[in-house]
Amino acid sequence: QVQLVESGGGLVQAGGSLRLSCAASGRTFSTYAMGWFRQAPGKEREFVASIGWSGGVTYYADSVKGRFTISRDNAKNTVYLQMNSLKPEDTAVYYCAAGALPTSRGTNYDYWGQGTQVTVSS
Repeated sequence: QVQLVESGGGLVQAGGSLRLSCAASGRTFSTYAMGWFRQAPGKEREFVASIGWSGGVTYYADSVKGRFTISRDNAKNTVYLQMNSLKPEDTAVYYCAAGALPTSRGTNYDYWGQGTQVTVSS
């Protein structure tokens, strides 16, 4: 069992930056791939980024490539999402998730956090 708690969301102006954190409970964090997803009002949940258990592989949605960076610290049981050059269309609730593989499919993840709101003003 893994429990995930996101933090770091907030209100930021377009062009600004935020860093999201996702703290995981349990001793097996380092064996899980981690992903970040987001859901804007009235839209379906979408993949943002993922990272393998060792941090050696990362994947990004085209919409955030070059602006967002996913990373993890297995010693701290935490995964991060550094978001730069934020745009109003990045506004959403951001969720972290844990699963066996760093895929873009949400159904492949077993554990989810409660989400953190990111609002980007124009």
